[in-house]
Amino acid sequence: MSTATTLIYPVTDLAAAKNVFTTLLGTQPHTDESYYVGYNVDGQEIALDPNGHRKGLTGGTPYWPVDDLEATVESLVGAGATVKQKPTNVGGGRTVAVLADPDGNMIGLMQG
Repeated sequence: MSTATTLIYPVTDLAAAKNVFTTLLGTQPHTDESYYVGYNVDGQEIALDPNGHRKGLTGGTPYWPVDDLEATVESLVGAGATVKQKPTNVGGGRTVAVLADPDGNMIGLMQG
């Protein structure tokens, strides 16, 4: 498995978070929408999601690229993880899911 390529932060005030992350990262977002603000810094995607808390995200969540999302979810549940967000098509041919390890740490998965 490769390293996480996307890190998503759930935010309640998208404009305020965008100001902080634009300053922190020293770059303007490549995507600036009401439902998602995304930055790319040296190949690392960093995003702000104003709906993240409703999706069950409790903090910054790394998303791991996988070839077979359903099989990976099944394997992780078998190993003790719990599903926080069922596989969801988020557009552009990408499907994501979020699980939690036994300590409640978020594990994001993405395919496509």
